[in-house]
Amino acid sequence: MHPQTYYAATAPCLSFAPLAGTGGNVEVAVLGGGFAGLATARGLQERGITSVAVLEAQSIGHGASGRNGGFVFGGYSRDAADLVSDLGLQPAREFYARSRDAVALIRSRVAAHVIDCDKVEGGALLLNWFKHSTRAERRLREQARWLAEHFGVAWDEISAAQVRRWLDTDRYGGALLERDAFHFHPLKYALGLAGVIEQAGGRVHEHSPVTAIDSRDAGGFVLRTAQGASIRAAQVVVAGGGYLDALLPALTGARLPIATYVIATEPLPERLRPIQTPAALYDNRFAFDYYRALTDHRLLWGGRISIQQREPARIAELLKADMLKVFPQLAAVRIEHAWGGLMSYARHKMPQVGRLAPGLWFAQAFGGHGVAPTTVAGEWLAEAIAGRIDLPAALQRYGLTPVFGQAGLLAAQASYSWAELRDALRERLPG
Repeated sequence: MHPQTYYAATAPCLSFAPLAGTGGNVEVAVLGGGFAGLATARGLQERGITSVAVLEAQSIGHGASGRNGGFVFGGYSRDAADLVSDLGLQPAREFYARSRDAVALIRSRVAAHVIDCDKVEGGALLLNWFKHSTRAERRLREQARWLAEHFGVAWDEISAAQVRRWLDTDRYGGALLERDAFHFHPLKYALGLAGVIEQAGGRVHEHSPVTAIDSRDAGGFVLRTAQGASIRAAQVVVAGGGYLDALLPALTGARLPIATYVIATEPLPERLRPIQTPAALYDNRFAFDYYRALTDHRLLWGGRISIQQREPARIAELLKADMLKVFPQLAAVRIEHAWGGLMSYARHKMPQVGRLAPGLWFAQAFGGHGVAPTTVAGEWLAEAIAGRIDLPAALQRYGLTPVFGQAGLLAAQASYSWAELRDALRERLPG
């Protein structure tokens, strides 16, 4: 197997110089070169704040932003019905609408800046894994009706027969199609957006891990890196996600770093290509499979949720077994890339976006559903920092809830294992 992720192996060789010396002054410094940090920096530029610097400890898109399934669709990790229960109907509608606006904003940024990121328009297809369950089919239809009625979102009901025409498998029942979704190469998008930020006068620095954020008497902050470089900033945004170290305990103590895994096959010959739809695909279990056909005829397959980071060989073994449950005809296909990555999760399964102190902002815990919500967070923060609109009051409902360290991780793994067992039982029980 190739030692790199598929995304790293196929992304352009684009690099950004580390921060060196005393790096001068900027209006806003952003810690984290993933989607949330990049979206914040670009959002600030679009609002006239051009003095921005992005500081990334590794390379742009090194974390979850450059390792994910590449699905771009609306919503959050927390279910839409739970949003209504938490916030009330109108604020929940506004939150959900912002995620759909983010899908459109990502699409427009790709087009406006000609970001080559293998974008495929085809929607996202939510497949019914429990094909023998009339209850599961009914729940899918009810979900589509509920979203249309309460959120104005149109998901198409797809019959089991049509699913079988699109996919060479009898694994599934019917499905729902979210037509506004698309999928892309996430690392190419992250690198492209970083290039846009730099071209617009911003600064992007890779391999610049910030080890201290010191307040200045006159206001603002001094950021110091492990290499001894520093930069002054009037305001700071911390967007480290699952890879944030102990720089700010209030943040690291409020999110769980959870692993998920992805593989990519060798290019498939035409006779073995099992997907005849441009849609991205996932199913309705708790620990669902998510997969899609890549532009070079490989199959990208992701899944599993765990507190364990595993070696590529073990990831390949686990996920190929999952793939063969759906497409047994691919048994002889080689897995050429296998990787894992850390997502940041909050106990409430919503993004944590806010302010720790005057001028010190944060965004984290996108819970494995972050491509659009990271852009939402970037827009919220850019609006607040630019002084146009305060952060939504409803975000206070989703604050920095403690996760209790190792005990929280063990509790999370127990809840995941229980959910997987419940899905296995549902699969065996008729009705």
